[in-house]
Amino acid sequence: MSFKKMIIGEPMPDKNDPKYKERYEREVEAGRKFAQKSGISWLARNLQAWGQAHKMAFIIIVFGFVFMCLIVNVYRLVRVYNQGMPSKAVAVERVDSALHERLHPHE
Repeated sequence: MSFKKMIIGEPMPDKNDPKYKERYEREVEAGRKFAQKSGISWLARNLQAWGQAHKMAFIIIVFGFVFMCLIVNVYRLVRVYNQGMPSKAVAVERVDSALHERLHPHE
């Protein structure tokens, strides 16, 4: 494989291109078999049917999940940002507080 192909890559094969048609159909059939055997197709079919029957509840659940992920990410970002802030005390104050803690540990 040449470096140019590694960097740029190959063009995406078109499913109607006779050169790739057999490969495309084989891969699609393998994907269908996997979905059938693993139960993904059954789950997707039932989820879609439930979503069609309960449109508003489905939208609320999906966007609620997205919103909760956003809130958790913002919370984690703020927490990490605040932990990384250096203390405002100068070096002398830090040494004094460490010595004080060492001499009087239970105060």
